[in-house]
Formats: sequence, structure tokens, C-alpha cells
Amino acid sequence: MRGNRALLLTSALVLPGVIMIGGADAATHRHPVKARHASHANTMLAQSASPSPAAPVASSAQTAQMQAPTKTQPVLPAPQSETIDVIGITPLMGTGISREKVPSSVQVLTDKDLLRYGHPDLIQAMDGQLAGVNMDSASGNPYQPTMIMNGFEASPLQGTPQGIAVYMNGVRFNQAFGDTVNWDMIPTIAIKKMEVQTANPVYGLNALGGSVNMRMKDGFNTGNLVEADLSGGQYGQIQANGQFSHKWRDWSVYVAAREEHQEGWRDLQSTDIQNLYSDLGYKHGNKEFHANLVMANSTLNGPGTSPIQLLQADPAAQFTAPNAIGNKYLMFDLKQGIDITPTLHFQALEYYSYFQQLVSNGNAPNDSPCNDGTGLLCQSPGNYSTSRNGATIPAYLGSNPYSYNELDDQTTNTNSYGATFQEISTHKLFGLKNNEVAGFSFNGSQTMFSATSYIGGVTPLTRSFIGPGVVLDESGNVPVRVGIQNNYYGIYGSDTLSLTDRLSLTVAGRINIADVNLSDKMGGDLTGNHHYTHFNPSAGLTYRFTNWLSGFASFAENNRAPTPAELSCASPQDSCSLANFFVGDPNLRQVITHTYEIGLRGHVNIGRGALVYEGSIYRTNAQDDIAFINSVTLNRAFFQNVGDTRRQGAKLHLAYNTDWWTVYLNYTFNDATYRTTYVESGGSNPQADANGNLTIRPGDRLAGIPKDKLTGGADFRLTPKLTFGANFVLQSGQYLYGDEANLTPELPGFFTVNLHGTYQITKNLQFFAQVSNIGNRRYYTYGTFSPANSVYLWQVPNATNPRAYSPAMPISGYGGLRLTF
Repeated sequence: MRGNRALLLTSALVLPGVIMIGGADAATHRHPVKARHASHANTMLAQSASPSPAAPVASSAQTAQMQAPTKTQPVLPAPQSETIDVIGITPLMGTGISREKVPSSVQVLTDKDLLRYGHPDLIQAMDGQLAGVNMDSASGNPYQPTMIMNGFEASPLQGTPQGIAVYMNGVRFNQAFGDTVNWDMIPTIAIKKMEVQTANPVYGLNALGGSVNMRMKDGFNTGNLVEADLSGGQYGQIQANGQFSHKWRDWSVYVAAREEHQEGWRDLQSTDIQNLYSDLGYKHGNKEFHANLVMANSTLNGPGTSPIQLLQADPAAQFTAPNAIGNKYLMFDLKQGIDITPTLHFQALEYYSYFQQLVSNGNAPNDSPCNDGTGLLCQSPGNYSTSRNGATIPAYLGSNPYSYNELDDQTTNTNSYGATFQEISTHKLFGLKNNEVAGFSFNGSQTMFSATSYIGGVTPLTRSFIGPGVVLDESGNVPVRVGIQNNYYGIYGSDTLSLTDRLSLTVAGRINIADVNLSDKMGGDLTGNHHYTHFNPSAGLTYRFTNWLSGFASFAENNRAPTPAELSCASPQDSCSLANFFVGDPNLRQVITHTYEIGLRGHVNIGRGALVYEGSIYRTNAQDDIAFINSVTLNRAFFQNVGDTRRQGAKLHLAYNTDWWTVYLNYTFNDATYRTTYVESGGSNPQADANGNLTIRPGDRLAGIPKDKLTGGADFRLTPKLTFGANFVLQSGQYLYGDEANLTPELPGFFTVNLHGTYQITKNLQFFAQVSNIGNRRYYTYGTFSPANSVYLWQVPNATNPRAYSPAMPISGYGGLRLTF
């Protein structure tokens, strides 16, 4: 999101080279270290462009490059993002090549994009300003979305097969146990630039659909700054952000903090988040050093999906409770860089992180009173429920099955550590310009995972779990306590050779080695050692046809190893509850993808403005894809290789910018299908066959992925102090999770519009506001099936429809003040 000075040019499907909007381009190939330092002081400029009077004070480096506005003609600001002609080619900072030489789709969000609607918001920026991306919310909490990019997912929820590699300042951010991505732990205000790339093997495991690389702020790239904002609005929303940056001589310091609370628009929905980020930097001569500290704490209550008949009676209702996740995160890293010669640079990164997650999840019970007159609880007829030491469990709440509820608790404690070393050379090869990178990475972790399930009672209206809470022993499913050690090694290299002034060739490759060792601490069958190795190559070409049009084409191979969560829940005999329980089972095969992409990008001056454009088409074929599929046991599922899948589609970005206004448009088409036949249990899907199964056939679409998405918006300068903007999201329907055979109607598509604006009260004080979903449309971003007939719904006592949705936020608004010095 872009706010303040940067009201123009969405999401940075950016121009080749250094773009002067309304001027000439200067697509120069620079030394990566010098380019990185130079980019901190440059901005995209427009002819006659000026900083917005409605914006906070720019840094001195930015201000020096801006022209003063005239008194007679107010102008809209040009995109005041930092120059982004250099794009990272590895997760580490300072490794990059000219944008026009990258042979694949690259999108960039800057710190100004994240401020577009007021306070910093990474999730809304990704959803509204990136082509090829959409977000859903299975948990029902707005800070726990699943990001779907090019048909692959990055989610905070266990049970989601992860296919996107995420990095923060070069540190792998996918958590070790399930490769999950916890967006709530990211200090959004401290993000300087976020690069989103299509599949590139250099980014390591999980980069099947691409990578997200967040480059954070420091005192050198931010300058002297003191800033704080406070905002509040509907549903008990209140947020405070602050950042401090200072540079003196060879030293710099940057500190940012965030506090956020939201009560939510549904029953038992709430959010509490605290983030802290700091950077201490030193730069002298040919050396640079940074020490970073990240701290995060959150408590997220998400009501999840609710049966549609329940939502029709009460749009705020939740199905079963509690649904709470508590996260704690600590990360410390050191980065060093040194210029060995004018054309040779060396970088190193070392880090340690600690992650703790507590999950408390109320579910419809698998246990109910037996019908054989024994007065006991059963999992199925003749299969008695047992507690510790095999003791049977009395039906202590009577014979009414609706009197019972289940609570699933899990704890994950992970200590992670690692290092990356790489060299960068810009020495000419055969007399041609050349940029070469080679490196080694290690990511290790030790995790202790435990899980326990309880049978208890239920409150009538909210269906929340209450005591007595008898521990369940489900024949190996629960309880669980397992120790896990992950060791991931990578050896990689990339080389971009300028064959001519217009034509460039890039070749890259990476060897991924993964060791996953499990040790059952309760004497069960979890113990096992798993080893995976794969070499991933890539190659691509870029060609500059004219000053306003470039083309690219590429091929990339990527892999991901099964996670500990997947390896320990991989058979129908011992399936697990979503995000909770795991047992030892056969090996899963690693997923291998082959991605082909071709596209065009460029910019051209038209009239008094500039048109920016990028479009691409892609196809990714996945071999031995992993899915979380239904088990014959109700509310249980397991991971399985399901054969081949295919994601193919197109992405298009257009933006037109003038001194007075800007308009942008992003279109995404994604056709994600299965290419192999397999059979799974139908679960609660009403279209299951007579045996209770679903047969998935080639051509059936993957669940949860809409085919079409269109986003866009416009911003206007109404007066020198007042700005106003609007944006929209139009998204087609998608098949429900649990309907991989495409037998039931799709989750309905939706259209929603948001408004935003700013008013500069004084030079240092700004007011900002946003109104979301102005039409108060009732729509849903996620759908699945729930056993509505296994839980008594007081609001809808005769409910029979198992379709369950996660409602999006109704109309809402907030406003705030930002103080900048």
C-alpha cells in the first residue's frame, strides 16, 4: 500500500533500469554493492514532480532530488519508491542485477506501497497490488491468511502443503516444522522493499510457485527519521506504529515497533500483536556490518469456517470453539560484506531464531455414546474410546451425542540456526559484462512437538469446549510427543552474461540436501530418518527490443522436501486432525516442479503521463505433488503424494501516471488442475459415492484457487493537501476444499470496493483514513465442508447442509494521525 508521498504506481511491476517517469531511462549495469548503496539515495522522478504536501517529511537524500511545487499548479507526487533497477538474485541483500536482465516476472512492493491506505498493511498490499496473488482466510482471523501465488501456497496453518519460499533480510522465514509462514510475526513498518519472483531455484526449498524476499530498513537506507502513527476504528481496532532512524559517521541505528488490537466482527474473534525490529549498522570503506533483532508476540483467535445455514441465521456465528493460536518469535542475525577487489565482493549471514506456537482448537467430537447399552463412549460401533492406559471412558454427560465436544491442544518449540556465505563477481567474461554469484547455505533446527486431545462438554450457543476434559488415546493418533531435527544444505550459483547490449543470458542451479530425523519420545512408531537430495537448474534470456519494450523467457526446476509434519502424518490408517496430531508412517516423495515462463515489460510516455506495463504467461508442472486428503475417520486427514498437477496462467499489470492522478490494473488468470487420478474419502462432502469416496480425475481443478482475479484503483490530488483514492477486488469462484473432484457448486465470487484518503494538517502532521467494503457486501474467501449434523446448532436445529464458509469483513472504517520529523 502506498501512502504519503507515494500515491502513484502500484506494486512495482517496475520498469527496466532506473526509470524516470516522464523522462529518460538509464538502465545501467552497476556493481551490486555500489548499486545497493546508491539506490538508497535515489527515487523515481517525474518531470515537474514534487513531494506531496500531504506526506511526511522525506529523507534528506530524497528531498534533494525533488523539485518544489508551483503555487499555481498543484501536482500529484511521482512514485517516491526507492530506485529499484537492481533486483536481488539471491536471498541475501546486496546481490542483484539490472531489472531488465531478470528473465522472469518480478514484482516489488516498497515501504510506500505498504502505507497506501494509512497504517502499514502487508496483507492488504499483497492482495490488492500484486498480480498472480490472492489471499484466503481459513482460520477466520485477518492476520492468518493463506497467500496463493501462481497456484502455490504460503500459509500459517499446518495441513497446508507449502510451495513458496519466504525470506526476511536473507533469513529463511518458513518455520521448520511445517514450512508455515506466520504473517503476524513480520514487523511490517520495518519493510523497505519486498521482491516477489517467479520460481527461481537459487531461493532453495519451497520456491515452487516463487519466492518472497523482504529487505528491511536500516539507518543507511532510511536516513534520519522519527515517526509515529496511531489509528483506530470499528470492531475495536487500534494500532500504533513507531520508527526511529539515525545515521552518524560510519554508524547507523534503526528501531521500529508495532502494537495492534482488534476485537473482530465475529464471535470469539480477536487479535493482539506486538512486533519489534532493530538494526545496528556499520559501514566504512569496503566493509559493511549489520546486527538485527526481531521480536514478535501474538494471540490470534479465529472462529474458522461456519456452516452456511448457521451464517444465514447469524453472520457472526462461529461453529466450534476455542480456535486460538499464540505465537512467540525471536530472531537475531549478523550480516557482513566486504569488497575484496572492485569486481569481487564477499557476504556472510549467521542467524539464530526461536519459535513457540500454542494451539487450542475446539472440534466436533469423534467420540459419542455407544449404542450397545454399555454406557461408554465409542469412536465407532464396537470401537470403544479410551483414555490413558487403555481405560474406557464412561458416557458421563448422558446419551445425547450433542452434549460432547473435543479440545485439541498442541505445542511447538523450535530453535533454528544457520549461515549463508556467498561471493559476487562482476569481472568480465570473454570481454562481456558478467554478473556471477556462488554460495553455500545451511539451515538447521531442533523442534519439540507435543499434542493432546480431550473429550468434554459443550456450551449451547457458542459450542465452546468445557470440562471435565478426559485425555483421549486414539490408537496412536494422540497423545504425541516427538523431537525433530532438520538439516537443510544448499550449494548454488547464478551467472548473467550480457551477450550484446540488448541480449542477456542467465543460467543458475542449486543442489538441495534435506535431512529430517524424528524421534518418538513416547515409545511409538514416529522415529525415522528421511533424506532427500535434488539438483535444480534454470536458464533464461532477456532481450530489449526497443527503449520501451523488453522480453524474457525462462525455464526453472525446483523441489521441496516433505516437512516433518507431513512425514509423520502420511497414511489413512493413522491420519491426523488438521494442524494437530502426527504419527509415524511411510516416506513421502519430494515434489519436483518444472516452470516455463515468457513475458514482456516496459514503459512509454503518453501525453503528460507514463504507461507502465508487464505481462507474462507461465506453466508449472508438478511431479509427486503432496496434498492433505480426507481420511475415513471423520475430521481426520493425511498427507499423500497424489501424482502430477499443473498450474498455468497469465499475469498482467498496467499503470498510467500523471502529475494529477494515477490509475492501475492487475489481472490474474490461473488454471490449476490435477493430471493424475486418485481416490480419497469424501469426508463431509455430500456428493461422495456409495462407498463414501471421491475420485479425482485429470482436469479437475485444485480447490481454493480462483481462475480469475482483477484488482485496480485510482488516486487523485484534489488540493495541495488533500488526496483521495479508491481500489477494488473482483474475484471469481473457487471449488471448496474437500471437493477436489469438483462435484458441488463453487464458492461464490465477489466484488468489493474500498476508499482511502489523506489530509496534511501541518508540515509534520497527517490525517489518514480508510473505509473498506463500502457496499457492505457479504462475501467469503474460503470454503470447505463441516459435519453440521454432528454438532447441535441451537440457531439452526435442523441444519443439514455441510458447506461451511469463512466470512470476510463487513463494511468498516478507521482513521488515524501520523507525526513525522
